[in-house]
Amino acid sequence: MTKFSLGEHVLAPLTRPYVIAEIGVNHEGSLDQAFRLIDLCKEGGADAAKFQTYKASRIASKNSPAYWDTKKEPTESQHKLFQKYDVFGSKEYQTLAEHCRNIGIQFLSTPFDSDAVEFLDPLVPFHKIASADITNIPLLRQIAKKQKPVLISTGASTLGEIDSAISTLHQDGCEKIILLHCILNYPCPNKNANLNMIDGLIRAYPELPIGYSDHTQPDKSMTILTAAWLKGATILEKHFTHDKTLPGNDHYHAMDVNDLRRFRNNVALLLDALGVDDKAPLPDEMPARKNARRSIVIDQPIKAGQELTKVHLTCKRPAHGISPLHWDDVIGQRVNKDLEDDHILQWDDLN
Repeated sequence: MTKFSLGEHVLAPLTRPYVIAEIGVNHEGSLDQAFRLIDLCKEGGADAAKFQTYKASRIASKNSPAYWDTKKEPTESQHKLFQKYDVFGSKEYQTLAEHCRNIGIQFLSTPFDSDAVEFLDPLVPFHKIASADITNIPLLRQIAKKQKPVLISTGASTLGEIDSAISTLHQDGCEKIILLHCILNYPCPNKNANLNMIDGLIRAYPELPIGYSDHTQPDKSMTILTAAWLKGATILEKHFTHDKTLPGNDHYHAMDVNDLRRFRNNVALLLDALGVDDKAPLPDEMPARKNARRSIVIDQPIKAGQELTKVHLTCKRPAHGISPLHWDDVIGQRVNKDLEDDHILQWDDLN
């Protein structure tokens, strides 16, 4: 992967990941709730708080069926669901972006129509394209012309569709593209997460940063998100809520501030544990190297001038004498002094 930065954050596998807390529309139309969620994102350690910007009339026809678990979100029509949460306009998003700046977290929002692209562009450091719009050529072209980095989710996509999206973005001026592995299940069962697809994207697009947009239900250890980072995902996105027990929409598969904090703790612990990749003894291993390894040791008394054979020798700790690496060199040598049982053999004991 070529060096790639988002502001001051340099993306590289197995370094501190860039974390996007996807508030989406979990604010449910309340600015106060949106402010509270931004504050919680910051408290949990997210790098960015992200929203979704759409109008129901521009994103879905009235006959658009649900594709989510209707036991969790009973609304049967996309149009009806989107109508519930499309109350924010450009002024509200400006206010949210200002709040993000004031507390030191980046503001992001996914645009779902051309108007949203235009009023969001001055507010965001880069653009996010949802999986469902990976084939939306007019939207891709409009975003590419802004000449900002673009994150594009790849849920339910083929490599051919990803290639087409990348080509479109490049042709219209976008030079920096990040791909996010994603599975479009809401919620996504763990068996469908297919984190190995991160490996596949890394192989297919070695020049691009690869991330992960997660829709699994978080466990107490944040296992899936942590594993995705270990797989090499440099940007991680997950829905975020203040209360995972709330019904509807994106609360039920979101993380909360405690989940986010646990994930950040996982990363900090593993960064310490991962260490360096060049195999060599560590300074802290030297006492064990010296005292827990073995030396060639006299196993029965032997007189000066006698020839050493296997019956005279064994190997014991510590490694204060001749290493067993030299076993074949020692066999057949003559000793130059009387040596007692359990004596650690030294080179100067030999002729």
